[in-house]
Amino acid sequence: MMEAKPKRRIVTENGDTGEDLVLATLIGNGDDVGPLVRHAFEMGRPEPLVHQLKNVARKKEAEIEDLCKTHYEEFIVAVDELRGVLVDAEELKSDLASDNFRLQEVGSALLVKLEELLESYAIKKNVTEAIKMSKICVQALELCVKCNSYISEGQFYHALKTMDLIERSYLKLIPLKVLKLVIERRIPVIKSHIEKKVCSQFNEWLVHIRSSSKNIGQTAIGLTASARQREEEMLERQRRAEEQNTGGLGELAYTLDVEDSEQDSLLKFDLTPLYRAYHIHTILGVPERFRDYYYENRLLQLKSDLQISYTQPFVESYQTFLAQIAGYFIVEDRVIRTAGDFLLADQVETMWETAISKIVAVLENQFARMDSPTHLLLVKDYVTLLGTTLRQYGYEVGPVLDALDKSRDKYHELLLEECRKQIVTAITEDSYQQMVIKKEADYENNVLSFNLQTSDIMPAFTYIAPFSSMVPDVCRIIRSYIKGSVDYLSYGVNTNFFSVLRKYLDKILIDVLNEVILETISNNSIGVSQAMQIAANISFLEKASDYFLRHAAQLCGIPSRSVERPQASLAAKVVLKTSRDAAYLALLNVVNTKLDEFMKLTENVNWTTEEMPQGPHEYMNEVVIYLETVMSTAQQILPMDALYKVGVGAIEHISNSIVSTFLSDSIKRFNANAVSAINHDLRVIENFADERYHSSGLNEIYKEGSFRSYLVEARQLINLLSSSQPENFMNPVIRERNYNTLDYKKVATICEKFKDSPDGIFGSLANRNTKLTAKKKSMDMLKKRLKEFN
Repeated sequence: MMEAKPKRRIVTENGDTGEDLVLATLIGNGDDVGPLVRHAFEMGRPEPLVHQLKNVARKKEAEIEDLCKTHYEEFIVAVDELRGVLVDAEELKSDLASDNFRLQEVGSALLVKLEELLESYAIKKNVTEAIKMSKICVQALELCVKCNSYISEGQFYHALKTMDLIERSYLKLIPLKVLKLVIERRIPVIKSHIEKKVCSQFNEWLVHIRSSSKNIGQTAIGLTASARQREEEMLERQRRAEEQNTGGLGELAYTLDVEDSEQDSLLKFDLTPLYRAYHIHTILGVPERFRDYYYENRLLQLKSDLQISYTQPFVESYQTFLAQIAGYFIVEDRVIRTAGDFLLADQVETMWETAISKIVAVLENQFARMDSPTHLLLVKDYVTLLGTTLRQYGYEVGPVLDALDKSRDKYHELLLEECRKQIVTAITEDSYQQMVIKKEADYENNVLSFNLQTSDIMPAFTYIAPFSSMVPDVCRIIRSYIKGSVDYLSYGVNTNFFSVLRKYLDKILIDVLNEVILETISNNSIGVSQAMQIAANISFLEKASDYFLRHAAQLCGIPSRSVERPQASLAAKVVLKTSRDAAYLALLNVVNTKLDEFMKLTENVNWTTEEMPQGPHEYMNEVVIYLETVMSTAQQILPMDALYKVGVGAIEHISNSIVSTFLSDSIKRFNANAVSAINHDLRVIENFADERYHSSGLNEIYKEGSFRSYLVEARQLINLLSSSQPENFMNPVIRERNYNTLDYKKVATICEKFKDSPDGIFGSLANRNTKLTAKKKSMDMLKKRLKEFN
């Protein structure tokens, strides 16, 4: 057997072609000849391959024959052995059949049991699968029930989380397609329902928060007002402490801080529905849609809130209007601070710009219509509280304060007009009588309150004030004007508004008070007592102007010492001083007019009398009594400088009246007896002037200008006309010493009228002594020289 293979290989190698050899090798090795067949057919030449295969088949058949011939004997032996094996196999088959029969008998029962067991296993498997599937379905259904329960209870967040759990963990595992399909279809419906429910609740919250915005704004503005009041009280205590040089400032500031923190805790409102709605929309995957929905609806609410009602006066609705806006933006500030990225700062800024432009337009329009300073001030105060409140939340309120500043002049015009009416009423209804004060409280309210006291010592009561009731009444009006002006200027654009207040204070004192006083003075029906009292009142109003300035500085928080310097006084003080002088002139005009009525020299004096007078004329007693009354009253009411001016004016007017009468065209001639009578009258006035000058104490103040000195022109004229040598007037030395106040022209005119009648002093030298003749000659010489001089 070992040698057969080499012989077969040699035959093959010697008889084969190269291609047959390759094909034989592939077949002998059991390789796949499929590629060769495919290649032959692809090349379109299958016949050579078939031919080769036949050659290989013939060769294999030859090899088989050779092999059979070579191993014939072994094959016979094998057949014999195979027959022996066949006998053994038959025996074995018989044994196996016997064993199989016995096995079948035994295994039939076991096979039944096995089938039963397999069936049980199958049932168990099905039951297990069924239980598992049932558990999944039950759990999913339980979650669905829980979800429905959450929805019915309004716990939409939990409902959405439950649905999310169903979708992620159970929906794919549910074996029942019907149940799975039902759940898949219901989930979007439920989400839509939840979204609608949440939006419905959110809309209810929108309505609620809008209706609550007014209360929120009023509460916040009220807290700001309380804080402002505490701050003002603290500043007032601080100012007093500084004036008294005491401490305690740190404690005051600490108390304020504590109270402020307590106030902050009072302002509460619920944003939970907003947070919940936003959170749920975030879970639903539509946060942007909800943000846009919120912004659009809140913007619509704002535009609606910014519409004012014209059926109700603005002065009755402004608090509601402004509080609603304040509450709106306080809510928006809380939203942007607590809701994360829900609301953008640009969106809030857009809403604020919309609101601020509308507020400014409304204020400017309403301020232009207002005709009451009280109403304008009420609105202004509330607007500044609104500005202070919203500035704490970071809103820019400058345009609102600018609108208030633009209405500043309008407010002061209305306030001035209101005060003008009050001042006119106070002055026109004044009794022009000295004010009688019976109680210390009245003295404090009417005198000390305005620094009108003439002494630091408390007077005895009943006290007669040197001014009438008009003075404290006007002071109260001016003080209320200052308070009203400070109230408007406070908390505005300019924190240091004292200079502005000072300008408005000058305006009311000059354009209103002074103007009304001047109108009263210019009234022709004014009497002496009225003119005198007005002059006295102006003096005290001038003194009160310093109080007004200090009071204004105090309300502005300016140290009093900064306005106590002389250069810091009001311009109105100078104007009032001028008006006081005008009042003095009016008083003098009235006094002088009355003196002219009493004197009437052209009617009361006989200028060509033949009789030598024995004393003054009767009218002179009335003049003296009148002057006594005027000077006594003036001494009680007027200050010393005014008293001096009144006395000087009256005395000087009498002197001028005497000289003017001699110059009057109605006096054609006069004689020495008339001059003597006027001399008696002049002596009475001179005695009165000396007595009053000393008794009033003016001699201690005006030592070089007595009342008598203002009669010097009349005295020198009378002395000249009574002189025995009147030609001495032309002597420069004598004239300078005795007649320095007389004018040449006046003397010439008067001397031309100094003539004697036929039976008079210059009528007949035969009937007169030598002295009178000499006087006549001297007078004629004076006349001649005066003519030559002129």
